[in-house]
Amino acid sequence: MSNREQEMQAAAAKWERLTLADDRMFGMVMEDEQICLEVLQRISPELKIKQVQQVATQKQVNTSLDVKSPRFDVFVRDDQGRIYILEMQVKNNHNLPFRVQYYLDHADVLKPGDEYDEEHVNPIYIVFFCDFDYYERGKMCYRFSLKEDDEPDLLAGVGLRLVVFNAKAKDFRGKIKLAGFLRLMHNERTPEDELAERIYQKMERIKHDPERRESFMKYELDLMDARKEGRDEGQAIGLKNGEAIGLKKGITGTTKVLIGLKLDDETVVHKLMDTYNLSSKEAWNYLEQAR
Repeated sequence: MSNREQEMQAAAAKWERLTLADDRMFGMVMEDEQICLEVLQRISPELKIKQVQQVATQKQVNTSLDVKSPRFDVFVRDDQGRIYILEMQVKNNHNLPFRVQYYLDHADVLKPGDEYDEEHVNPIYIVFFCDFDYYERGKMCYRFSLKEDDEPDLLAGVGLRLVVFNAKAKDFRGKIKLAGFLRLMHNERTPEDELAERIYQKMERIKHDPERRESFMKYELDLMDARKEGRDEGQAIGLKNGEAIGLKKGITGTTKVLIGLKLDDETVVHKLMDTYNLSSKEAWNYLEQAR
């Protein structure tokens, strides 16, 4: 069997193993507006959301050329104009507060025709589905908002809500009925949960969609080529100048190939972090140097 055939088999096997915890599968599932609506309704039943009017997956926010451009896994507006940013997080990079601030800085980008004052009276909900317990309190769900210290029922009115789910929680009991959803992050079914079962069936249909499978396979094979090209360049230089220099050149080579694939900045950074075990800052530095 050739190397390419082995790579194709590896990509196909990865496609079959995808769970809801993969941001690409998560995005494809949330493209279903009814599923998206019901997930939001379960996250915040008090909002009485009746309809979602915009659902965008892997949404790239246009910013000025000198500003890093964020990419949201799922960006949603409901019938009241409220904004929801839904993010799937598998790896704990210990930077959640910084990501929240980064997203918040760009989440309220106005649509053409929007009035600034009207836009800012609507709250922004940032929701992280984490496969780890970021706050280490054992809770399934952490909810935050800006409140007055002495009168917690008095909100600051700036319109930010942060919700962080912990899929590793041992106790899923509570008002928020998302236990089945969180279990799907580990590919565990909950047949008695009608929403979770519909999501599971949606995932199965996605996996049997030849166009989606082909797109995923091409994406993964391109990434394999990028990594191989980076490794080859790094090894060649490393033999002459030492492994440290070779590794840096290899990472730079991989970065340039990923840029050539026209991937957005956030995707390139995440791939570098995962492949080379880099911090977010290190990955961003390689991206900026490779341009």
